[in-house]
Formats: sequence, C-alpha cells, structure tokens
Amino acid sequence: MIAIPDLDADLLRRYDRPGPRYTSYPTSPQFSEDFDAAALREAIHRSNEDPIPRRLSLYLHVPFCMSPCFYCGCNRIITRDTAQGEIYLARLYREIELTSTMFDRDREVVQLHFGGGTPNFLSPAQLAEAVDVLRGHFRFGTADNADLSIELDPRFLKPDDVRALAAAGFNRASLGVQDFDPAVQQAVNRIQTVGETLAIIEACRAHGMRSVNIDLIYGLPRQNLEGFAQTLDTVIDARPDRLAVYGYAHLPGMFKAQRQLNAEDLPAPELKLRLLCLAIDKLTRAGYVHIGMDHFALPDDELAMARRQGSLHRNFMGYTTHADTDLIGMGVSAISHIGDSFSQNPRDLAGWQIALDEGRLPVFRGMRLSDDDVLRADLIQQLMCRGEISIGSLERRHAIAFGAYFADDIARLRTLEDDGLVRLEPDRIVATRQGRLMLRNIAMCFDHYLQNPMPVAPMPGAGFSRAI
Repeated sequence: MIAIPDLDADLLRRYDRPGPRYTSYPTSPQFSEDFDAAALREAIHRSNEDPIPRRLSLYLHVPFCMSPCFYCGCNRIITRDTAQGEIYLARLYREIELTSTMFDRDREVVQLHFGGGTPNFLSPAQLAEAVDVLRGHFRFGTADNADLSIELDPRFLKPDDVRALAAAGFNRASLGVQDFDPAVQQAVNRIQTVGETLAIIEACRAHGMRSVNIDLIYGLPRQNLEGFAQTLDTVIDARPDRLAVYGYAHLPGMFKAQRQLNAEDLPAPELKLRLLCLAIDKLTRAGYVHIGMDHFALPDDELAMARRQGSLHRNFMGYTTHADTDLIGMGVSAISHIGDSFSQNPRDLAGWQIALDEGRLPVFRGMRLSDDDVLRADLIQQLMCRGEISIGSLERRHAIAFGAYFADDIARLRTLEDDGLVRLEPDRIVATRQGRLMLRNIAMCFDHYLQNPMPVAPMPGAGFSRAI
C-alpha cells in the first residue's frame, strides 16, 4: 500500500495558480534591457570594494543536446553535429577572458557548475580544457573546499569517460533520470535504461567523486503512483547522496518541445501533489532529509548539514551550501547574481555570439536591486530554505518594524493561515506540514511585483508554471 495523506481537492484548486519558483527574487521577468554591460561593470566594481572579498561561484551553460526531451524547459539547441561544441567553446573562452579581468584576483572560486543542455555533449577532453581555461583566469580554492560539478546524461556517456572527468577535477555529478517507467519515457521522448544509469553512478564512485545527485520529475505525462513508486525504489537502492524531485512546469507557449506532449496525459493537480507526497514519504523513510521544496540529501551530506546549521541557500542552480558568493553565469542565456544585481546573457545563440565577436560583454538584460528587493529576497530565502520566516532576524538586519512594513502581506497571509498552510507566531511565520508543499504560494504573498505589476516587457511566451 502507498500511504498518501488526504488532500483537500477544493484547497488544491484554489492554490493551483501560476507563480514563480523563486530561484531568485526578484524573478527574471522583472529584468530590464536598461541594465547593460556598463551596469554590470559597476555592480562588479561595487562587489570588489567589499571589505571582505566575496567568494565566487561559476556557472557555464552548454546548450547542446543530441535529442529533444519533450518536457524540457531549459535553453537548449538540438544537434548531432559535435563540431558545434568546438565553435561554442572558442567564444566561451572569450567571455571567460572578458569577465575574469573585472574581478579582483584575491576572490576565490569555491564552486563551478556545468549545466545545460547536455554538458557531456562536449567530449571529456573539451570539458577538461574548459576547466583549465577557467583555472588560468580565476583563482580556485583547493580540491578540498571547491565544488566542481557537472550535469550528465547517462545515455551519451561511457563509464570510462567519468575517469577523465574526475581527472579534470570534477568531484560532483548530477544525473538526469526523470522516471524509469517505460510508458512515461516513451511519452517524453527520453528512453533511458536502469542499467546504463547505474553504470555511470558506479563509475562516479569508483573514480572518487564525492557526491552523486539524481534528478527526478513528478507531473509528467502518464505518470501514476505505482510506476513512480518503482522508480523511487530503484533510485533509493542506488543510494545517491542527493536527489532533486522537480515538479514538471507545463508552459507550451514558452517551450516549443512541450507542444509534442498530450496535455490530456498530464496528471491532475491532486495526483501531481500525491506524487510529490509519495516521494517525500519514501525518501524520508529511506533516511533522506527533505532539504526544501524539491531537494533531498543523506544526513551526512553537506546540504543536510547546512540546513541544520541555517546556512542553506537557494539560487538558479537549486539548493547550495555556497550562500556568501557572487554567481557568475557564462554562456548563452546564463544568469549572474553579482552583489545587488542580476544580469542575463542573450537567450539566442546568435545574439550571444555577435556580442563576443564584437568584443562586448554579452549582457542583454538585468536589474539592480532596491532595498525593498534585498529585504524581500532575504525573507523568501528563509522561507524556501527553512520553511519559516524569522521576524526578529529580519528586523535586526534591515532596521524595520516587521508588522508595519509587511501589513498588507500579512493580511494576504491570513487566508493561508485559515486554510492551515501557515502559523503566524509572535516572532516567526511557520509553514505547516501541508504548507511546506505549497511554499511558492506562501512566498507569493510577499512578492511586491505580483501585487504591484510594473510595465515590464515580457519575454516571448513568458509566464509562470502552476504552483501545484
């Protein structure tokens, strides 16, 4: 029997509305093309002037994929022409050079992540070369305190390739699985066997990688409780250090590949939430700690320890232990978070290439955060990483009277309190057990831009996925 808590269907209908995932605040639709390369340089200069040098996290986007996964909402380019990788790297190295010169050399890199797309579209030799180029332009921490991670597609990787990646310095790997159910794999155009996946996990461990993460998705077409339970059991037996169990975001107006899916095959909101509850139940029974909205880790993993210590952080890459860093995103569509600013590279390959060919930083939009943005970002971070908001700590850090400053927000929160999603206590606001499944809805009560929409020009097809 699969033990799933009773869920109020009427409650689900009322809260199943579009909303941000809050990997940042403000969210990317608020970015403006008024923020340009000059604004980014100013933000980096301000950050360099901090009395204590902030450490750095680097994100490199590799957009290429060999075949389309119909659920995908990432910025990617489908091609089997591997020569495109060499062409892309040549321009990426220009961006690395342009960007690195703006940062003081005393700023240490403690995190590097290759995302996509499919980073292992590039050969192990190309990936090792990219790491070497980065090491030549930035000051990296020691192997003991620097995380070098990469997203891997087991369908296009051999166990021997993992040896070369480990030799290049990669010590963390994240493997896409999504679901092992054959019917689901057929529906989303991602046929991936258990055997080839387990072979890569074993290779990562054999070659000394200190952490393996598995990505799953709930809410995919043709998913049901029994099939997803089997996937979870298979993954639990493999005992990855971390898991991300993401909710599928169906936005066919924004992501063309999703138009290949039959919307009638998507689980209803109640079933989708039951799939998440199933994952939480099985993984916690297996000894994993529920880190936040969609992440799980073994108790001795650094994410679990950071959650216990109150130092967990959430950004565009998900949950991380590297809170006190500036995030530098490079590659097409990559987003940076430098000091009090966000900036994004062009989402189209041609726009990114043209800027670099002209010797320009490829910045096409972003924003500088106001004091209110910084305050609300702090509040939403607390909620997403701890499941509660510390009123006293916010008052001390931002010199505000919480009740007066957030009077309208608290009024909106009363409805959620009546529905049993939050508890309003004298010095904190706490998400209940059911409320932890709806953290996005709680955060929306404090989102200034949702309550006071500005005339921001939207990206083509832009929008938020449904919260459930």
